[in-house]
Amino acid sequence: MTRDWRAVLLAGGRSSRMGTDKAMLPWGAGTLIAHMHALLLTAGARQVVVSGHRPEFDGVPDAQPGTGPMGALAQLAPQLQEGQWLVVPVDMPLLTVELVHALLSVDAACACVEDHPLPMALRLDAGVRAVLADIGAREGRVRSLRALHDRLRATYVPAPPWREALRNGNTPEEWGALRTMR
Repeated sequence: MTRDWRAVLLAGGRSSRMGTDKAMLPWGAGTLIAHMHALLLTAGARQVVVSGHRPEFDGVPDAQPGTGPMGALAQLAPQLQEGQWLVVPVDMPLLTVELVHALLSVDAACACVEDHPLPMALRLDAGVRAVLADIGAREGRVRSLRALHDRLRATYVPAPPWREALRNGNTPEEWGALRTMR
């Protein structure tokens, strides 16, 4: 695993399926965003950049809201320094330090768990920035993390050992199930 890495915490979505701001849902002694931010620091992130209008975390608002995770990442990328990054959604509270380290240990431009677009390790350089800009500028479904994985020829780690850690909460029902698992 690389010892020098940073993280992007995606927390700028509309939470339309949840019906309320997912980042502010209660988790542990605080909120989901606080939990995920702390988890990334505990895992060893040198810096956590929060994507989204989150003043309490020095969040970076989307210049063009409503473009999804790929659009947000593409908009943020020019501001990020080169090197190893881990991209994580705010709604994955069972994520483990072990999974973070497993993804960061893969020697590839892009690494993720099979059948899961996030979390994702990215080796950010000029070439990856160009791919992010190209895909981020697209419209509709062709602007996707899957398209990014394809273009960067992502390396996939097997899903079975990580199934629980990859659960996220996009709906009230999914959130209810997550809360019973912690």
